[in-house]
Amino acid sequence: MIAAPTPSFLERGDLALDRDLENYKKLRIHNNFWRRNTIFIEIEQVKKPSEFVRELSDMGYARHMGDLHKGEFFQQGGFITIYPINSEAPITIEFSGNIIELIREAKIILHQRHSVSIGHRVSKLEPGDYVVHEDHGIGIYRGKNEKKFLILEYAPARKGGDPDRLLVPEAMAKKISPYLGLKNPKISRLGTPLWFETKRKAKENIIKFAQELLVLYKTRSEIKRPPYEPSHFEKSVWDNFEFEETPSQKTAIEDIFLDMAKAEPMERLVVGDVGFGKTEIALRAALRAVLNGKQVVILSPTTVLADQHSETFRKRLAREGIEIERLTRLESREKTKEILRKIKDGKIDIVVGTHRILSKDLNFKNLGLLIIDEEQRFGVKHKETLKKKYPDVDILYLSATPIPRTLAFSLSKIRPLSQITDPPEGRIPIKTFVMPRTDKIIREAIREESKRGGQVYFLSPRIMKMSFIMKKLDKQFPVIRKEILHGKVGEKHLVRTMRKFREGKIKILVSTTIIENGLDISSVNTLIVEDSTKLGLSQSHQLRGRVGRTNIQAFAYFLYPSQKLTPKAEDRLEALLSFQELGAGMEIAKRDLELRGAGNILGREQTGVLNKIGWNLYFEILGQTLDELTE
Repeated sequence: MIAAPTPSFLERGDLALDRDLENYKKLRIHNNFWRRNTIFIEIEQVKKPSEFVRELSDMGYARHMGDLHKGEFFQQGGFITIYPINSEAPITIEFSGNIIELIREAKIILHQRHSVSIGHRVSKLEPGDYVVHEDHGIGIYRGKNEKKFLILEYAPARKGGDPDRLLVPEAMAKKISPYLGLKNPKISRLGTPLWFETKRKAKENIIKFAQELLVLYKTRSEIKRPPYEPSHFEKSVWDNFEFEETPSQKTAIEDIFLDMAKAEPMERLVVGDVGFGKTEIALRAALRAVLNGKQVVILSPTTVLADQHSETFRKRLAREGIEIERLTRLESREKTKEILRKIKDGKIDIVVGTHRILSKDLNFKNLGLLIIDEEQRFGVKHKETLKKKYPDVDILYLSATPIPRTLAFSLSKIRPLSQITDPPEGRIPIKTFVMPRTDKIIREAIREESKRGGQVYFLSPRIMKMSFIMKKLDKQFPVIRKEILHGKVGEKHLVRTMRKFREGKIKILVSTTIIENGLDISSVNTLIVEDSTKLGLSQSHQLRGRVGRTNIQAFAYFLYPSQKLTPKAEDRLEALLSFQELGAGMEIAKRDLELRGAGNILGREQTGVLNKIGWNLYFEILGQTLDELTE
């Protein structure tokens, strides 16, 4: 049986090719849906290849030459190869005239690679991955042999020769780390001093760089401010919070409070996957600062997110007598003047806003804590503005997928890092599908979500296509309330639309990536991305995190035009499928770095060094060097 790539089947996940076939055949006889969305084939069955291809196309399978994803097929003469959505591998159907002669598993490269666990230093390696051996340099991982030795491939000893191989016992796996940096690094040659010379020069550069970093950060560490003291009032406020902290949330909160209890200002990164409760941590840090007589700023990348945060903070803290205001372009001129005056007089405790907060006309009476949400959305200059103006301010960075520079500072131990690794209780991983775009998949996905009374994000990267999408949706779902949302509709309309969506008055939101960051609406459990080739990996992961915020199963459909999938887009979508588990944000950030290249994140000279020895080894040496220099 071949099942149609329709959400009704995709979301079931239990339609094996050869399981319960007799029952499925009965359903096909008596049920129109099953008749339209299944094909039964068997050896010696009479069926024209052209008729079979037409049936596949009618069901929503896309014709594609080359390696197949689920929902695709290709034809070569009397051979038709298809990757059914209800199969773990593609199958090939061989025709002799109009008769099916053979049905077999296809012998092609699949888009499903098997991970091999090899210890704590290398949690997952896949054959073909670039790796770095501390003593021998950059090689290619080729799997394990029968004695469970790791096989690493290196450059040939002489030009035109066979590649050299190094067998590494599992006990020595700690010397191996995945290579992150250039897409195709130069492979090392065994038995030459070149790798040791490369490492020596890298160490010299790293020592110089570490000394520069220590000068930069010494200035801040020499600044003193009064330590923050805990208050007995905090506990009574926390007890009224509706969410119980997870173990890693508690650890992150303890880390922050330890930093705040010191005499020098805090600068900490909190990394937690989308929906893992970073806002809960921000609430507690903000409360401690306010109870110590300090003002707090929460910097958000979008007006929509600032509006959501201001509502959340008011709901949770306003009844305690804490004054909270929003400062964005939405506020009238008169309202803005009033807010600025109150901030200057110390009458506002917490202000939530966008880039408007960074304006020169904003002056705090007693700023204590700056919380930067979705820090990856802000440039270095933006993040440094308030730090320069208020040198003793404590800074808390929040991110699910930190940018390379921030990640670099944390990996090198320059900036302390807290990770939220466990999901809220009852959270279910989002089922992710990467498939060719068809009207049928979109129609069925919306219909299935509507049946259970939920809401849908329909993401179109291009504004110009939105009116066309709305016309099609209006025709297919005339009674369902829909709205368009993008950055050019005006701030007030944007926030008003999001509030209606949050209240459930709108069921389908056709949007650009403006919904990417931080939005938390529990009733939205289906995401449809019309053309996912236009998105980056971290961006796709952030968007996926907009659904599945409760214990209800959520679905994310990343669709692509079948004939326009570039190798880079294919790599990104494969990675998105590989990291479907809860808490994959940090791995996504590292994988995104690998796909995009390290770039000029630490200056041109350091980036060159980083690429020669790999991201992991570079930051290991940098961390050791910083430890040695600060002893």
